[in-house]
Amino acid sequence: MIKKLVLSTIVSFYLLTLNAQQEYKSLPEALQAGFLLRGQSGPASVNWIDNGNRYSFIAGSEIHIMDPKTLTESTVFDNKDLHLPGSTAPFSYESFQWSKDSKHLVFRTNFRHIYRNSGVSDYYIYDVASRQLKQAAKDARSAELSPDGGRVGMERNGNLYVYDFATATEKALTTDSTSEAGIFNGHYDWVYEEEFGQGQAWNWSKDSRYIAFWQFDESKVPVFQMTNFEGFHPPQEKISIPLPGDANPTVRIGVVDVASGKKVWLTPDETGDFYIPRIYWTSDPDVLALMTLNRSQNHMKLYFFNVRTGEHRVVLEEKNNTWVSIFDFYTDVNDMVYFPEKTKDFFWVSDRSGYYHIYRYGYDGKLIDAVTKGNWDLIKVTGINPDTKTIYYLSAEASPLEQQLYSIRYDGTGKKKLTEAAGHHTINMSTNTSWYLDEYSNTTTPTQVALCNNQGKALRKLEDNHGVSEFIKTHAYSPQRLFQFKTSDGVTLDGSMIRPFHFDSTKRYPVYLNVYGGPESHDVFNSFATSGFHQWLAQNGYIVVDINNRGNADYGSAFMKIVYKQLGKWESNDFAEAARYLSTLPYVDPGNMAIGGTSYGGFSTTYTLLTHPGVFKAGIANSPVTDWRLYDDIYTERYMGTLGDNAEGYKNSSDMTHVGKLQDHLLIIHSMLDDNVHPAQTMELLTALTNAGKDVDLRIYPPGAHGAAYNWPSYLLISKVTFEYLERYLKH
Repeated sequence: MIKKLVLSTIVSFYLLTLNAQQEYKSLPEALQAGFLLRGQSGPASVNWIDNGNRYSFIAGSEIHIMDPKTLTESTVFDNKDLHLPGSTAPFSYESFQWSKDSKHLVFRTNFRHIYRNSGVSDYYIYDVASRQLKQAAKDARSAELSPDGGRVGMERNGNLYVYDFATATEKALTTDSTSEAGIFNGHYDWVYEEEFGQGQAWNWSKDSRYIAFWQFDESKVPVFQMTNFEGFHPPQEKISIPLPGDANPTVRIGVVDVASGKKVWLTPDETGDFYIPRIYWTSDPDVLALMTLNRSQNHMKLYFFNVRTGEHRVVLEEKNNTWVSIFDFYTDVNDMVYFPEKTKDFFWVSDRSGYYHIYRYGYDGKLIDAVTKGNWDLIKVTGINPDTKTIYYLSAEASPLEQQLYSIRYDGTGKKKLTEAAGHHTINMSTNTSWYLDEYSNTTTPTQVALCNNQGKALRKLEDNHGVSEFIKTHAYSPQRLFQFKTSDGVTLDGSMIRPFHFDSTKRYPVYLNVYGGPESHDVFNSFATSGFHQWLAQNGYIVVDINNRGNADYGSAFMKIVYKQLGKWESNDFAEAARYLSTLPYVDPGNMAIGGTSYGGFSTTYTLLTHPGVFKAGIANSPVTDWRLYDDIYTERYMGTLGDNAEGYKNSSDMTHVGKLQDHLLIIHSMLDDNVHPAQTMELLTALTNAGKDVDLRIYPPGAHGAAYNWPSYLLISKVTFEYLERYLKH
């Protein structure tokens, strides 16, 4: 008996040691583990070439090509022993693009940041056959090969140029740029780039004859200034950014004949203040589609312009009681209208039925049919094949918590679900729709990437993140758990929960509600949890929660657009409802809950504390909007309407209206070089709180941009400050 007992004890100890999962020794270690948990996302910088029959991707210092038909891989570029022309300096690059004929690569190098995603760079052309590298543009914001490969277009200092390879000459297409605060061509101003989601403000025509471009006149737009206040006589950065009610830039579209230099200005019927957020070349080489939005962004017109004569007609008009979406940053949707080649049909994605669906129109402007139907949202069109008359799209039909890929014929028949695994799928489809890369995860599966054909058959697994699966076997890990609850007014909301390591349902744990909440966004998916900070909180005994509040996408327009003209009201209501629901769970400590977020999540945090005092014990707001009258006009007026039309709504959505109600602990984090949510937002709130006799905690990180962190030490410190704030107020 003694020998058996000893043996049993030794075996039990061995198994306990074997199964023990390693925990994080420090916060930095946990944050770094987040990079490991995210894993690999498959081939990097994928570009479909050869009309979609092959794709290229970056592999170390090389660019490889994969042929999906034969599953063979080859190397097309290696910068080993490659130098900058006329120099011994080794060649390196930040990004690249292919010519349409796949014979040349255009490399962007030496990027120098201006604001947000904009900057100037040098561009080089690489001939794949000869392995020759030559400079095509210097100090340009953008450069792009013509589809026929004979020229490179570029924008530099507010003017457009073309370089002709045959004659080795550069020609100016525009010469009327004055300044960044005046007239410029071919690049967007700050607010167009930020809120309409594009970086290059010009496009080659498909036949390489024309370039269509935006021209901006910023002369009436107020100038925003900022500095980090460091050093002697710190410089002021100046950017033209309109706020609600301010003058917008004057914008017009020009089309220049590259050979002759002749320009035609395209003048829609609109007068006064309106936007031109998109232009598209149609299947007719002489016809450009031009989209306008009124300032309130609830009335869209789509024009067809003859670029030789300037003649035009309206082919589509859409009005909405709230807003008309022409893209969605949060779901990576750049366009809501599509013009496939070889057909006189176009497609428009609209929520006119109460859910987003795709509609087919003829070039005569007549509606042919609704392609998709149902009480679910189409999320993104991933490909259109005019030969088979088939559309491929992602939708929330299976669940608002998932993105699944489907195919359907133009007439709405033959719908087929192509992705099988539950979870959040991201699709990169070939231009000919024959193949696609499927990247997905779910709550129990780290990122998986496969090459598939257009029938949904996986041809090769490209990434299984076996290392992530092995890591969570040997290291403590708390997966994301999905749940639902019903609000007091009968609305069902989805949420996610990460429980503490060594969870014991008989104990009570503090809760951190980590939120964003902005309109058209979406926080909770059936996806793999990868935040190292959230795992650190779980290790330290916190429950981490997020929800899809009203205002979020993929639940239908009634759910999403209830926030119109009253930002903050329903978001904060739903966060408070989540807290009340969580308070009913036996393992939640109802007296120790906090809320926190960044950007719109910062606004969600402050507004919830101020309008629902006492629900949360503490809040942590990073880079918060505190008054929508201080944010840029395109974003704000899209969701709040114009100031003249909704003055009371702006007042009610302002933190300043509610500062006297603060009774919980609040930490505000901001930077001084935030050109998105300006530091004025925090300064105005601090003054109002002071005048109301309310004290809060503040952390300023002067050189940071939006989100405050500007390097690893600052990111680590912000995470440390956040954690210590939770420890101070939720555990004492």
